[in-house]
Amino acid sequence: MRVPHPIPYQGSKRKIAKYILAYFPSDIDVLIEPFTGSAAITIAAASLGKASRFHINDLNAPLMSLWQEIINNPQKITESYTQLWENQQGRAREYYNYVRDEFNTTHRPDYLLYLLARCVKASVRYNLQGEFNQSPDDRRLGRHPKRMAADIYAVLNLLQGRVTITSKDYKEILHLAGKRDLVYMDPPYQGVSENSDPRYYGGIDFEEFMQSLAELTSRDISFILSYDGHTGNKTYGRELPAELEMQHIEVNAGRSTQATLLGRKAITYESLYLSKALVARLGSSMHEVAEDLFKHPLQQLKLFSA
Repeated sequence: MRVPHPIPYQGSKRKIAKYILAYFPSDIDVLIEPFTGSAAITIAAASLGKASRFHINDLNAPLMSLWQEIINNPQKITESYTQLWENQQGRAREYYNYVRDEFNTTHRPDYLLYLLARCVKASVRYNLQGEFNQSPDDRRLGRHPKRMAADIYAVLNLLQGRVTITSKDYKEILHLAGKRDLVYMDPPYQGVSENSDPRYYGGIDFEEFMQSLAELTSRDISFILSYDGHTGNKTYGRELPAELEMQHIEVNAGRSTQATLLGRKAITYESLYLSKALVARLGSSMHEVAEDLFKHPLQQLKLFSA
């Protein structure tokens, strides 16, 4: 089944979503994404009926304004994107630069959607002032408006009336989680999450985040964390505290997009961490999931105890 994906985002978990969703329990009330980005996991979960309701959040306010438009004003955002896409004909580079300057002044959601569709490899970049500064991909004009509209309305059908959209600090969102919910977290990776890093709208403090995970653990909240990994010989991140008692799973995510951009060939292995409350909630099905995924020759899943 094709899962709609209106917001292109480098680093999205779309390609490995089915392996993440394999560890979803069957009785989720609300799926909560405090670092939603392109909402790839929420969309995939909605497509497969994995949760009743959804809460998507990101500190990037213009991005969440775009999500508000997709869910609440789909016709308006579709028509605006179409107009922008058509206006670029014959002057693509000049027009992209104009829209980028306008977005950095106005933060209009239709401008952001156009920039995301046109920028190099969907690789978002921000400068120290928080301004979008990625260059356009001169080889293409971005997703055709008809395809964009199809994905927008497909996501609308999946999430309308079932999703809460916010732009708050992740700690506020984590306080809302209950025992029948599932929190999926894909924050900026360790080693690339400083505020000065151009790939992210804002970083997170490691110690504060670990404290938040400890609080979730003490409240018996089920969560899945995508937080570190390695590409070739380069490893991202510090070892997470053993006292959190999380189950560590390593997934072969395929060739690194960033390495490809730099002319190198390298495989990225992404880490998933499952909270002890989630492992207990899955029970014996946890072992069944692991056995099924080990059978997939391309995934090369590795399981580690905490």
